[in-house]
Amino acid sequence: MFSYQGQGKSVSPFLLLDYAGPMKFSPSEHLRGVGEHPHRGFETVTLVYQGEVAHKDSTGQQGVIGPGDVQWMTAASGILHEEFHSHAFAEKGGMLEMMQLWVNLPKRDKMAAPKYQEITSAQIPSLTLPDNRGYLRIIAGELAGTKGPTSTYTPILVVDGDIKASGRYQLPIQDGWSVMVIARQGQLKVNQQLVSKDQTVILSQSGEGLAIEALDDSKLLILAGEPIDEPIVGYGPFVMTSQTEINQAITDFQSGKFGNLERI
Repeated sequence: MFSYQGQGKSVSPFLLLDYAGPMKFSPSEHLRGVGEHPHRGFETVTLVYQGEVAHKDSTGQQGVIGPGDVQWMTAASGILHEEFHSHAFAEKGGMLEMMQLWVNLPKRDKMAAPKYQEITSAQIPSLTLPDNRGYLRIIAGELAGTKGPTSTYTPILVVDGDIKASGRYQLPIQDGWSVMVIARQGQLKVNQQLVSKDQTVILSQSGEGLAIEALDDSKLLILAGEPIDEPIVGYGPFVMTSQTEINQAITDFQSGKFGNLERI
């Protein structure tokens, strides 16, 4: 949906967003997914809307997340992990819809210890919109006095939800922050700009406030955050601030410093 390679610092502190689905999978004995791979220098955030995803990493953390759940993995100094359909989902088949967001870390935290936050749907607070025209879930950050359950390294806001046709809401956003709105379904006006299903609108970093109006029943993801004013040097699954740091990440990975991972 966007990437730092295409949009540069206009999306900082976020790096990229992949949208998988919705897609129907037939029952299978084979677990579909992404096998063992490393990360360093940032966080991966998996949001599941339909289906189930199983995760395991080299710190020993593992789990299965389903509709409405979020998996927030801080790779930081280095981690190996893999992500597959859960055994139950693979056996039954069904619809899968998920997003994976990469969140950058400032240089001071890129070599912090890895950690993992599994956030269930029940832990995510919701804000009901005026006239009961929908709701917004606060996954990270704070909105209208309600704080999300996720701990972050820099100030950010991650919000998703449903807005019924003619529903409106104005979010306070700090001047200078990056702001993106992704439409999963329906059609919205975002600061008077039209955004339709499977589209992303990236706003300028100047000005305050985010006005949203649903033209029909819509589902959306809102991302906002204070940009990290540092160089971004990426090489595949590593995102650092210099080529020297990238070279070190490759050396550390090849020498086994990211640990070991047993298959799910």
